Amino acid sequence: MRIDAHQHFWNVDLFEYAWMPPPPSDLRLNYLPDLLWRILKRNRFDGSVLVQANTTLEETHWLLDLAEANEFVRAVVGWVDLTDPQLGRVLDELQKRPKFKGVRHPVQDEADDNWLLRASVLAGLAELARRRLPYDLLLRPRHLPLVPRVAESVPELRMVIDHIAKPPIASQAMEPWARDIEAAARLPQVYCKLSGMVTEAAKNWKAEDLRPYVAHVMRIFGPDRLMFGSDWPVCTPAGSWKEVLAAFTQAIGAQPIEVREKLLGDTAARFYGIQ
Repeated sequence: MRIDAHQHFWNVDLFEYAWMPPPPSDLRLNYLPDLLWRILKRNRFDGSVLVQANTTLEETHWLLDLAEANEFVRAVVGWVDLTDPQLGRVLDELQKRPKFKGVRHPVQDEADDNWLLRASVLAGLAELARRRLPYDLLLRPRHLPLVPRVAESVPELRMVIDHIAKPPIASQAMEPWARDIEAAARLPQVYCKLSGMVTEAAKNWKAEDLRPYVAHVMRIFGPDRLMFGSDWPVCTPAGSWKEVLAAFTQAIGAQPIEVREKLLGDTAARFYGIQ
């Protein structure tokens, strides 16, 4: 099974997306399932993991509605308020929907760089761990040193670092990102998505710009904890879905078929519990 482990849908008529650039922007269009399914079919992908783009429960339920209406959406990573005293009840309702498979919060947008270490947040993460729900980490490099500390507080929580933590690919700088993500990779419950890289690259990026970063995470995580994600349609100002896949393929270089199968679906299926 080939799975795009990271994509989004949105409807700008229904929700406000504060992170989007102001109009005119190609991102301020509606991106809905029919368009992605045509792309996935052309490229022989079987499904995708749909990830939140808005910090409301209304969007989480809307994404689950879309997933239920579109078989190719194999899992939804939704948003919940991790600090909500009623989080257990919220998750009880969401877990009645079989495609609810994980949670994400945009840590990168929090004014407090140590937001993940707040007692109320750690309590919410512990509730996810108790329910065996994984957590997507939307981080910048400066947040990476927090990952081992979260793991120490909530050791049963499985986490995946989105977009290899957005290193400064445009400037080709490696440190301190390389050191800090290696420390996170020493934790067996931490996974990583090979996604979002073209967005962090220079305007006229080439696949070789990604190679040092991809080689590093390949070495420290290995294919059993890495998964390809397009980050469609966030990627579209920098490259089409197919261009992102081609860049990923070139950046990983020649690999045995079993490694490619893990990167292109098996790891994501195992991490999110996709049948």
